Amino acid sequence: MQSGSFLDRVKIYVTAGKGGDGCLSFRREKFIEFGGPNGGNGGRGGDVIIRAESNLTTLLELAYNPHIEAQNGEKGGTYNKTGRAGEDKIILVPCGTIIRQNGQILADLTQQGQEIIVAKGGSGGRGNQSFKTRNHTAPRIAELGQPGEEVTLILELKVLADLGLVGFPNAGKSTFLTRISAARPKIADYPFTTLNPNLGITMHKGRSFATADIPGIIEGASEGKGLGYQFLKHIERTRILLHLVDPEGFDGMDAAQSVKVIENELKTFDKELAKKPRIIAVNKMDLPCAQKAYETIKKKCKKCKVMLMSAATGEGVNEVLDEVVKVLSVTPVPVEKPAVKEAALHTVEPMFRIEKDEDGVIHITGKKVEEFIRMTNFAQPEAVTRLRGIFKKIGLEKALLKFGVQDGDPLTVGGREFEWNGNFDEEAPTAPEHTGYKRRETKNERLAKRRARREAKKQ
Repeated sequence: MQSGSFLDRVKIYVTAGKGGDGCLSFRREKFIEFGGPNGGNGGRGGDVIIRAESNLTTLLELAYNPHIEAQNGEKGGTYNKTGRAGEDKIILVPCGTIIRQNGQILADLTQQGQEIIVAKGGSGGRGNQSFKTRNHTAPRIAELGQPGEEVTLILELKVLADLGLVGFPNAGKSTFLTRISAARPKIADYPFTTLNPNLGITMHKGRSFATADIPGIIEGASEGKGLGYQFLKHIERTRILLHLVDPEGFDGMDAAQSVKVIENELKTFDKELAKKPRIIAVNKMDLPCAQKAYETIKKKCKKCKVMLMSAATGEGVNEVLDEVVKVLSVTPVPVEKPAVKEAALHTVEPMFRIEKDEDGVIHITGKKVEEFIRMTNFAQPEAVTRLRGIFKKIGLEKALLKFGVQDGDPLTVGGREFEWNGNFDEEAPTAPEHTGYKRRETKNERLAKRRARREAKKQ
């Protein structure tokens, strides 16, 4: 729903920052014989954070800029220098904004400064210094940065106010708001002049409260007729309601009938709305029919305070505000829900899933295995060898054999295509020529050489 500069629902596409790539580097200095690896780690990608800001009243800016990205981390440097982390991206939204993802509520930001991380940045890839071990002193492997999270969110704004003005179109709600606050909504002598909620701050006898002018409600609004429930949802946030009544009625019904219709619409939309404290004010008391309408409504609505006033002339307005302040003083402020939805119980997801399509291609899916693929630099033979070892350790190779994979079968993992040949096989560059850094032999390798020499002497 959009009108003018007001917007209360928007879809945004959020991407957190990618982690910086790790550095593959070796220390090369004069007179230093064994320099060793010194490639640093990449920097962390920036997070995307949504924060509530009380000075904002609309989501219009996000509608014009729905694609939001955080800064990527920088690549690691030589001499074990870690790359700079990407800056977080902060999205400011009005207080009262609900954040949804896949139909689930992630957060309900109702207070100034409340925030939630909606997309986490990727971690930086490790440089070759991190892979140095006692038996592998010159690793030629560096990880790529982890991609940041990508999410699609629905932001919905529900106006926060102490007093909500409700009633049929042309009942004088905007005129009343202009009378009691500095707000200046559009006012005209035809129905549906107000096309979006308007907020104003009212000060009366030392008490300050926020007033929301809700666009006119018609019969069937709870079912989507007219402007429908797009505006009824804004009433949910108010503490009390002031029902303004046109003494001449609306659309062929008299004033008393119009009161009953509004009551039914509120109850149909949300039973909790019908339980809110409500004051009925018959407006336009300068009209000849106002007194009669006031007496009729007062007889039929004994549970509500019924008053008479004129928003145009100001007569009776102070008495109405006195009653509003009185009701607000005895109406407790509703306890707000947690800003962020509590995390569900931790569920263990399988590390990978194996499926075969109609074309005979085997698809391997899973967050962890796809992450291994994205962080592997396939231009580095040692990185490819390491990936194969990881897949073997997590049981993927064994699971594929049990699934019935045959030599030559095509595989896809994380957007990359492989061919099964007793192992994951993808065309990779040959190892670079030796540059002077010799890998230390393992104990088993030395023993095997000794046995081979002894056997050669015997022969």
